[in-house]
Amino acid sequence: MRGSVYQLLSSRQHGDLAGSPLRTPCTFHYNDPMRELYWLQQDLRLQDNPGLLGHAAASELLIVYISQEPRPWCNLRGVGAQRSRMQLEHLLELRQELQALGQDLLFLEGHPEQLLPALARQWRIERVGTSRCPGDYETRQLDALRERLPVPLQVHGGNTLFQRQMLPFALEDLPAQFTAFRRAVEHLALAEPLPAPARLPPPPAGVAFPPLPAADNAPHPSLPLRGGSRAGHRRLQQFTFGEEGVAEYKLTRNCLDPLSGSSTLSPWLASGALSAREIAHTLAAFEQQRLRNESTEWLYFELLWREYFHWRALLDGSRLFRFRGLGNGRKHRFCTFDPRAFARWCQGDTDYPLVNALQRQLLATGWMSNRGRQISASCLIHELGLDWRYGAAFFEKHLIDYDVGSNYGNWQYIAGVGCDPRGGRRFNLEKQAAEHDPDGTFTAKWGGNRPPQPLYVTDAADWPLPATTPDCDPPSR
Repeated sequence: MRGSVYQLLSSRQHGDLAGSPLRTPCTFHYNDPMRELYWLQQDLRLQDNPGLLGHAAASELLIVYISQEPRPWCNLRGVGAQRSRMQLEHLLELRQELQALGQDLLFLEGHPEQLLPALARQWRIERVGTSRCPGDYETRQLDALRERLPVPLQVHGGNTLFQRQMLPFALEDLPAQFTAFRRAVEHLALAEPLPAPARLPPPPAGVAFPPLPAADNAPHPSLPLRGGSRAGHRRLQQFTFGEEGVAEYKLTRNCLDPLSGSSTLSPWLASGALSAREIAHTLAAFEQQRLRNESTEWLYFELLWREYFHWRALLDGSRLFRFRGLGNGRKHRFCTFDPRAFARWCQGDTDYPLVNALQRQLLATGWMSNRGRQISASCLIHELGLDWRYGAAFFEKHLIDYDVGSNYGNWQYIAGVGCDPRGGRRFNLEKQAAEHDPDGTFTAKWGGNRPPQPLYVTDAADWPLPATTPDCDPPSR
C-alpha cells in the first residue's frame, strides 16, 4: 500500500528527454541562452509544466500550439462541438496568462511536422521542445518532426504521476495487467508540483500573433464546466476541501449524472490544464489535514489506472487500435459491421433505453460517467456485435476528457482484447439500469425511451459487411 500521504520529494524531476518513448533518454547541455521554440500539446498550463520550464532560460522563446484536423477514422470526421469548445477555452485562458508574463501564444492550424521546421528556419530557432504524448500517430509524428527539423528536438516527460526513470521496470517489461503495475508503483514517492514561472523569455521580435478562434458553443446547463487551469483548480478545491466529495467518492463514483459524485477532473487532466501530480498532491494534503479512507484511496487508484494506460499506449503503439488489440492468445471474436446499428447507437436510438440516455448525454455535454461508458461500450460490443473500435472512435470525437490511452485501453478492456485477465466484460443492461437508474429519472431526463424499430433493415445494397481485417494497422492513425 502507498505510504501515509504520498511522500513529496523536494527534488524536482523534470522528465525524461527521449528521442522516442523506447529509446535511452539523452540530456542536452547548452551554456549560452538561445532562441528556442516550445510546442504545446497536452500541457496547456503554466504550473507544474516541466517541459515549458525547461525552456525558461532561453534568450527568446516562441510558444506555439497547432490545431490539427483529426484524420478520418472508423467513418468519423472532425471533433464534437463540446470537445472543441472546451479546448478553445483552455487555450484562451492560457494565452491570457502568457500575455501577463510578456509572452504570447502562436496559434496555427496544420501539420506540426511541416509548420515547426518552417518556423525554426524563419525565426532562426536553435532548439525545439515539446512534451511527450502517448499514441502511435503521435510517436510517428515526433519521428517525422525530428527528421525534418534543422535543430535538436527535446522531448520532455508527459503529464504523468511518475517519470519513466522512476518506474521499477523497463517500459518493455510493463506488466500485462493493472494489478501487478499498481503493486509495483503505488509505494513510489511523488515529486512536488512545480510552481508557475514568475517570468518567461520574450518572443522573438516581429512575430505576429493572430487571434484565436472564438468558442461558438456554450457548456450544457447540466454540466457547466469551463476550460482553463483556473476552473480546473476551482473544481479540484471544491471536490476536496470545499464540499469534501472525495470523502464519499467510492460510494458516489457510479452516479450517471455529472457533479453528483464524479470528481469531473478529467477534462482538465486530459488537456493538461491540470497535472496529475497537482491532483495527487491536493489529495495527499486532504488526507493529511482532513481524513484518509477508502474513497480517497479510490481516487488515487483511478489516477494509477490512468497512469497505466498512458504507459501501455506508449508501449503498445499500433496494437492499441487493432481489432484483436494486444492479442494475448485469446480466441478471435467475429463480428460484422451494420451501419444502421452503429448509427442507432451513436444517436441514442437503440432498443436499450439506458444506453440511449447515455449516448444523448454524451452528444449534448461531451461527457459520460465511467460507469456509463462501460455500459454503453458493452452494448455496442456484446449486444450489437459491432467492432469495438467504432465505439472508441465515436467517444474520441465527442469526449471533452478524451485521452488516447484511457479511451482505447478501456474499450479494449471491455472487448477482452486488452489488459483484462478475464477476457472482457459483458454487462447485464437490465441489471445496470435497475442498480444505477432504478426510478428511470436519468433515462427520462435524456430521452432514452425511443420508439421501437425493426432489428434489421437489409437489402442487396446494405447487407452487413465483414469486419475489417483484424491484423492490419489502422491506416488513419
